[in-house]
Amino acid sequence: MAETAAIRRVRIILWILVTLAAIAATVLFVLRPPADPRAPGISYAEQPFTLSSTTGRQFSNADLKGLPTLLFFGYTFCPDVCPTTISDTLKWRSDLGIGYDTLRTIFVTIDPERDTVDILKSYVGAFDPGIEGLVGTAAETDTVRSIFGVVAEKGEDDGSGFYLVNHTATLFLIGADGSYQGTVAYGEETASAEAKIKRLVNG
Repeated sequence: MAETAAIRRVRIILWILVTLAAIAATVLFVLRPPADPRAPGISYAEQPFTLSSTTGRQFSNADLKGLPTLLFFGYTFCPDVCPTTISDTLKWRSDLGIGYDTLRTIFVTIDPERDTVDILKSYVGAFDPGIEGLVGTAAETDTVRSIFGVVAEKGEDDGSGFYLVNHTATLFLIGADGSYQGTVAYGEETASAEAKIKRLVNG
């Protein structure tokens, strides 16, 4: 009888462990993060969003098709990362001899509170009028940030209305079909970045 009781206790413990494992698996499934928005082969052109363009048109996800694209997020009050990234794209173009009829550059603002279409147009135009800027409402901006997995965190106001925004500095490489083709990291070596861009353009 003592042996039977011991076996019964072992069975109970095993069933408890099995139940706990099943519960844990369910919780992990429910709470798991969404699929990486930068997973290979994902099509940004199939994920709906609409933003206002500095060219005067409405730019939607479908407009990502047609030409390979360099796309990055930033804002006009950005003191370092954004102007550096724009300057880098201009250097890569110059080095590789690539024009805007072959490769687009798109700058999406993550600061719709301050960046209007006109402000962004003047900003990117000061670097190169070939760069297209995109502006949305707060909700539209959140949507497109979510699609690309971009993080943006508003800093503290200094009392005069000025603030900085910490944000993802990654530049996205998008194929002519609107698909994700990789990234260029902020500060990445020129040779590495240009090799990626050549592959993007040559398809």
